Amino acid sequence: MNLSCVIIDDEPNAVNLLEILIQQNTKWQLLAKCYDALEAMSFLKENKPDFIFLDINMPQLTGMELAGLLSKDTKIIFTTAYSEYAAESYTFQTIDYLLKPITLKRFLAAMQKIEAYFNSHNDNEKALPAIEKEYFFVKSGKVLRKILLEDIQYFEGEKEYVRLVTMAEQILIYRRLKDIDEQLAAPFVRVHNSYIVNTKQLNKIQDNHIYIANKQIPISEKFKDGFMAVIQQRIF
Repeated sequence: MNLSCVIIDDEPNAVNLLEILIQQNTKWQLLAKCYDALEAMSFLKENKPDFIFLDINMPQLTGMELAGLLSKDTKIIFTTAYSEYAAESYTFQTIDYLLKPITLKRFLAAMQKIEAYFNSHNDNEKALPAIEKEYFFVKSGKVLRKILLEDIQYFEGEKEYVRLVTMAEQILIYRRLKDIDEQLAAPFVRVHNSYIVNTKQLNKIQDNHIYIANKQIPISEKFKDGFMAVIQQRIF
């Protein structure tokens, strides 16, 4: 898919790795490599890439601060060595959140997510009101099951398995919860070492617990701040 992008990162090695991954695995056009936020702001005033790769920890302005100064429709893939900014990142037009060092496997997953995002939005612009609901396939035994993201209530980690729960059924997946978390974006949020929840399915939050249907899910201290940062956006 022909898309244009910009890398914004103050670490030359990280920029070089990302450039190689783009060149070897995509048809994207890399318009520029910016090594600080001010250089990036100057470039983006005159140019409009489809999306940007944005590092968070940079001098002068952090990636989060820069994102707040850019056009509200700027599509962002955050890149960082720190997971604690993940929840905050989705207050912007964030497509994905990549943890460094970025592996080929993780980059390819991000590439699929990015291209699927632009495919769906291009289709929406061409033909309304036919809106494609987001989905993915889950391997259950020898069968690949199509699951709509909006139907998922939560994921529960069980050692080497993950239990996917919808209102209608529960499916055991032979994967780690961490791997699934890396592929998901908002409205899914990690709230515990054993749980990822769909915030659109929440009924209430009380006493450090989330309630979805009849299920009570604990919120751990490790993930509480990130989860509440997301919820804060919906509090009147």
